[in-house]
Order: sequence, then structure tokens, then C-alpha cells
Amino acid sequence: MILLWLAIAVLLIPAGWLLLLPLRRARRVHADQQAFEDYDSLGAENVRVYRRRLASLERGHARGELDDTALAEGRVELERSLLEDAESLKRSPLKAASSGRVLVPVLLVAMVAGSLYWYQREGASGDLALAQAIAATPIHDAASFEARIARLRAEAEAQPDNAKVWMALFPLYRDAGRLDEAMQSLEALITLEGRVPALIAQLAQLKFFAAQRTLTDEVQALVDEVLAADPRQPTVLGLLGIEAFDHARYPEAIDYWRKAIAGFENPDAAKALREGIKAARQRMASAGDVDTSVALANSVAPEQGSAADQDSKEGAARLTLKVSLDPALEAQLAAMPVSAEAATLYIVARDGEGKLPPLAVVRTTADKLPLTLTLSDDNAMAPMARLSMAERVTLVARISASGQPTAQPGDLEGKLENVIVTRSADADDEKGTDATQAPLALRIDHRVTQ
Repeated sequence: MILLWLAIAVLLIPAGWLLLLPLRRARRVHADQQAFEDYDSLGAENVRVYRRRLASLERGHARGELDDTALAEGRVELERSLLEDAESLKRSPLKAASSGRVLVPVLLVAMVAGSLYWYQREGASGDLALAQAIAATPIHDAASFEARIARLRAEAEAQPDNAKVWMALFPLYRDAGRLDEAMQSLEALITLEGRVPALIAQLAQLKFFAAQRTLTDEVQALVDEVLAADPRQPTVLGLLGIEAFDHARYPEAIDYWRKAIAGFENPDAAKALREGIKAARQRMASAGDVDTSVALANSVAPEQGSAADQDSKEGAARLTLKVSLDPALEAQLAAMPVSAEAATLYIVARDGEGKLPPLAVVRTTADKLPLTLTLSDDNAMAPMARLSMAERVTLVARISASGQPTAQPGDLEGKLENVIVTRSADADDEKGTDATQAPLALRIDHRVTQ
């Protein structure tokens, strides 16, 4: 912002100089005008003309060309003309050279104040502050990711009417798994921008994941609103594909995802949907729906088919965990300000280098402990951050009394680092577990202090 104000000052300085310039020339102009008036000979010239005309009248009278009456009338006419000319030559006395000098500084102050006020109302200082906040918080690990969220949150509080701030903030909350805050930010953006189908689709997607991938009445209403305005909106079509896939309606899921791919400009999102289509085809083939799966396979573009074959050989990324609470912490769980049924339990997988948002997130309650679960790409919060994108991950289980996904003092936490992401065989995909590897033991064994 300092550079901005310096630039404004640089522009105002020459404008102020032009306003002050008349003050520097005022005394010289006053002197020149006074000299002109002092040596003005126009009045004397009028008198000389009057005398010549009067002499001409008198000579005409002496020659008998004019009688006494004509001479008197001519003299009166000349005198009237002389008086009129003299009256027109009268000037108001010149004011002092310093007269009106106060007006120029007043105009200068008004110009500066008006320019700054106009820029505050119509300028883009807020956008500049947002750009500087983003540039000052590059993302290279989990800590810097949280630092950018904090910085943009401060910008949102400073300029709540700037839609671009909320546009930059809500994807960060979404990728961090903080769905409640993501929805609040997105709703603020919708309030400013109106009910744009793309934004409503994003809100429907967030509410869908917050409801544990359930198409609630609220989500369905948002979906219907979007499809009424844009029947090919890719975010909503992708959401409907996920819901159909979760309920084993694989042909329907494939149809939704194929339509969504046509509308996505993000190649990572399109790739994720192709992987989903491949998985749906595998499920259909395993279920014996050969004719349908073959027909769909023949309808997929060749490059998609080859990619699916390669993914089939590699297997799907998944991690099976057994999450438990250390008996030594049971008393601390009981001492939390909320009951175990209300305390939120997060199980999160992050990439080993900490450069990406959470790769997989499961949210449940602490009363479910101990529990066994499987993390996969189905638990991703965004297409650009999935479990299959990492070779090694860090697993975190945390019981949060506040419900916030970010660690808070008093939370109970456990961690496994440098965990290799396994690839299950196709047959194991259908079982939802990896038969070749026992579940990883993730124990919540310490209390967060800061």
C-alpha cells in the first residue's frame, strides 16, 4: 500500500503545482495591467476626435452651410457621444496582487481530499491489499497454508464487501476440511455476487460433503436451482455422480460424470472424474453387468480407456486404519467441556512433504472409538488433493472439543508419519479393505498444548 500512496502523491504534486502557478505570476500580471491602465491614451484620442468634428461643424456654420440651430444640435450630439465613450472607458480599480490568494490553497486541499475520497470509493485499494496478502503468504507446507488462511481472514474482516477476498478464502477453507467456515465464506460471496449458478453449485457441493455425502433436502433444493439455470453445470453433475456411485447406481454415475467432464476446464478435476468412471465400470463388471460395462467401455475415448487399464493394473490407493484412544487419556476425554458424543473426531491424511491440502478427511465423533476405517480418494475434499497423488503420508487423528479441524490447546491427538500409501488389487477394492496388509494402528496418545 505504501507504493500506492507514493504513486498517488506523485500524480498529485504536478496537479498542485499547476494550481499554485497563478500565485507566482499574480504580482507581475498586476503590475503589467496597472501600467497599461496608467498609460491608456484611448480617452485622449476620443477628445481629439471630438474636437476635430466640432471644428468641422463650426467651419460649416461660418460658410453658411449650417444655421445656428443645426450647429447647436450637432454640438449636443458630439458631446453626448464623447460622454458615452468616456463612460465606457471607466474601469474598476485594480485589486491588490494578494487578493484571492487564499482560494488557491483551498482549491488545492479540496482537490487532494476529493481525489482520495473518490479513490476510496471507486478505486481498487482493496484488491491491491488482497494481492499483497497472497504474495506475502506463499504456500509450501501445512503451516504456510494456515498462515494464508489467517491472512485472508484478516482481509475479509477489513473489507467484508470485497467479493474477491471471499472468492480467494473459501477454497482454502474447503481444501483444509473446514467446511463450516468454507460455507460461511461462500454464502458471503453469494450475498455480494448474487445467486450465480457456479457459486450455488459450490455451496451445494460443500453441504453435500458436510452431510457425509448425503443428498439432503437442502442440497437437493440447491441442485434443482442450479440445474434450472444451467443443466450442464459440471460441479453439480459431478456431485450427482458421486451420490449415484455411493448408492451403486453406476450407469447413472457414469452418465453424470461424462457430462461433467465436458464442462470442466480444470484438467485435474476431469482426470478425477475419468478415474471415477473407471472405478464404476470395474464395479459393474465385478457385479456381472458385462453387457453394460462393455458398452460403456466402447463409448469411452481411447486415451481414457488406456488410462483406465493402467490404473487397474496399479490398483486404487487406500489405507485401512484402526484408530483407538490411549487408556491414559480417557480421563482427559471425560474432562472435556463436551461429551464424547459431541466431541468431533477428525482422521486426516496429509502428504509427507506438507505441500498439499488434506488428501483425505473423515469426520465422526469420539464415542465411536475404537473404530476401523479405510481412507481412499473417496474421502478427498478436492479433486486436486487426493490420496492417490502421494507416495507417503502423515496420518493424524484428533479429538476436538471445539469442532475446529485446526489443532487447539486441549485437543487429544495421535499421529503416524512417513506411512507408505498402498495400492489394493481390484478384488480387494470391492471388499473395501486391503487383504494383503493388516490395518495400521493409529493411537491418540497425547494432548495438544499449543
